[in-house]
Amino acid sequence: MSVSTAAATQTICAPLPVLGRDVTVPLVTGGEVGYAALDYAASAPALQRVWDDVAAYAPYYGSVHRGAGYLSQLSTDLFENARRTVAEFLDCRADDQLVFTRSTTDSLNLLAAALPADCQVFVFETEHHASLLPWKDARVTYLDAPRTPRQAVATLESALAGRAPHGPALVCVTGASNVTGELWPVRELAAAAHAHGARIVLDAAQLAPHHPVSVRDLDVDWVAFSGHKLYAPFGSGVLAGRADWLRAAEPYLAGGGASRKVTRRQDGGVDVEWHESAARHEAGSPNVIGAYSIASACKALTEAGFDTLVAREQYLVEKVRTGLADVPEVRILSLFGDDAPRVGVISFVVDGWNSSHFAAALSAEYGIGVRDGLFCAHPLVRTLLGSDPQSQGECGAPEAAPGEKSLNAIRVSFGAGTPDEHVDRFVTAVRELVTEGATWTYRTEDGRCVPAV
Repeated sequence: MSVSTAAATQTICAPLPVLGRDVTVPLVTGGEVGYAALDYAASAPALQRVWDDVAAYAPYYGSVHRGAGYLSQLSTDLFENARRTVAEFLDCRADDQLVFTRSTTDSLNLLAAALPADCQVFVFETEHHASLLPWKDARVTYLDAPRTPRQAVATLESALAGRAPHGPALVCVTGASNVTGELWPVRELAAAAHAHGARIVLDAAQLAPHHPVSVRDLDVDWVAFSGHKLYAPFGSGVLAGRADWLRAAEPYLAGGGASRKVTRRQDGGVDVEWHESAARHEAGSPNVIGAYSIASACKALTEAGFDTLVAREQYLVEKVRTGLADVPEVRILSLFGDDAPRVGVISFVVDGWNSSHFAAALSAEYGIGVRDGLFCAHPLVRTLLGSDPQSQGECGAPEAAPGEKSLNAIRVSFGAGTPDEHVDRFVTAVRELVTEGATWTYRTEDGRCVPAV
């Protein structure tokens, strides 16, 4: 992107209004400052539009699917319309099922529970734990971290070619890394999977908030994502895709809503007929507000236009990368190299700094919220840092005191609601901390680096 184009994008594209944009936080050095939320990869702030839609619906809240009253019928319509809206957002196939879950983690555990017998799963070690760990009951092949998109495809093709020629297989891959922000070659990986008789599930937790996700165009069999990364409140997620494995599996949770008919047998037991629709895996009273908030976010992003959102985000990405490149002590982490396309997620380390100490100083002295740690992607971060795989480290918690060697990294992430000022303040803060040092003293308390009082 040229400077002139970037400037035009900055002028034309205002950030989408989000909750918390006017929140101020105290600084240890005195006074207050507007909070710069730069931890979107963990949880993006809810869009104001989403919050307003939920507030407008709240007085009409009612039980879903089994109520005869007006509010119950209204809530049921809203819940099922939300399902259709999200399916349209994902460009699902006509016969796909869309199940509302609690999160990406919940979605992938649901799919893991629905795998056919003797299914073999292929997953790169670079995955977030949500997509790395659910497959404990399957035969899992963990693939080494590739260093180029082409190598990723070649690695998968080689692994699939070596599997038994018959039997079900599933590939699990991220769309955008939660550590480096780099985009993965999903379409090519899907083609490789299908060429070898395997299916593929896309972890779109970091992709869907930043880029359009088309199930048809990418030719994936399932897609999973979380509402809290898509500018909706916590507690909602989606699994969408092929219906056959989901229909054949035992319900993820047994209970009301999943069952169509329950009868007593003469021997004293019960016979159950389960639904074959998405309700099969949505037992209990569903999270109607969660589903509605995801649908509202999908509408807001669609109406804003992903071309516009992507252009502005890339402007911010280049601003951050250029600013960090001017600080020699900073090393940006990458699998695929500097030229790899990426979303607004950037991780780095700073020579001479413990990452938790640096993140604590950004918060306490500048009012900037970032993330430090291994980002629930331990094998990937260790690979990028070149650390011993056996070295201890907790997800998000430091294992070293300020000034000591850190096995963790720092992650800055942003999106549709990020003002330019937040990015500018972050770049300035990094430069000042590296050149001038922190103005406050810090200590480790309960596994976190905090300002000393």
